[in-house]
Amino acid sequence: MSELSRRRLPGTTALAVFEAAARHESFTRAAEELAMTQSAVCRQVAGLEALLDVKLFRRTRRGVRLTEAGSGYALRVADWLDTLERDTRELMAGAGRVPVIELAVVPTFATCWLLPRLPAFRPGRVQVNLHSRTRPFLFDETRLDAAIHAGDGHWPGCTSRPILSERLIPVASAGLLTAHGLAPDGAPLPAEALARLPRLQQTTRPLAWRRWFAAAGLRVADDQSGPAYEQFSMSVQAAALGLGVALVPDFAAAAALADGRLRGVAAALDSELAYHYVVPESHADDALLREFGDWLAAQAETHRETFHAARSTDLKE
Repeated sequence: MSELSRRRLPGTTALAVFEAAARHESFTRAAEELAMTQSAVCRQVAGLEALLDVKLFRRTRRGVRLTEAGSGYALRVADWLDTLERDTRELMAGAGRVPVIELAVVPTFATCWLLPRLPAFRPGRVQVNLHSRTRPFLFDETRLDAAIHAGDGHWPGCTSRPILSERLIPVASAGLLTAHGLAPDGAPLPAEALARLPRLQQTTRPLAWRRWFAAAGLRVADDQSGPAYEQFSMSVQAAALGLGVALVPDFAAAAALADGRLRGVAAALDSELAYHYVVPESHADDALLREFGDWLAAQAETHRETFHAARSTDLKE
């Protein structure tokens, strides 16, 4: 970068002051946040406008308002400052001395399946940072290296590798079963009995119960009735509180099944979805990302061998 180019770049102080003033649309509140005087904030913003030769604020009787140019610039500056702060914290924490994988992952899968296993992946020699994402995105617009996504594996511009098939199991609390005259430790419930119980819905799998009943050979008119939750972890907690029967992935219910908060009440169903490890084509030859994908696949195979031992009782669509 030439000396002339460096002179044209604003300093971080001016950008931080502008970001605060833009966020509040107030020089006074920005000054309070930054422990500066209002006149100092005004000078920083005026200097930035002079350097850019662009008006960032309109002065009105009631204070200041962002111009169209200022509004767009404020978003980019805020994102850049967030990135700078994150990178600085990582470097100070020692992340600069080990390889880092920035991984996007759906929340419940991360909490219930990935995190308990993650310490076994090259402990102390690789850092994996997790970012909650529930929908596909453009990798070019992020700092993310890879993603674990629930779907059919289609993600434009990326290579996708199936890691774990989704197996949905109906679970309920002993209290709910007892309240409806059912034995909490009895045999698996027939579909007709399950149809009479309150059911919890999943907004990300709106047809899950319909598919379950269809696989069991039963048509239920109100198969989509009941409280709906966005995340499987919410459905598991709601089921443990006795609010209804949840139809959730086996890994999401594993802890609650193990400690007795929930019971498996009927046959499981293989979902039409799977969890895929997604890497942008630009990173396809990255050795560390390939190693991480191989490790995920091995962990998933162990999960299948241990948790799916009773597959003979599963329903088939």
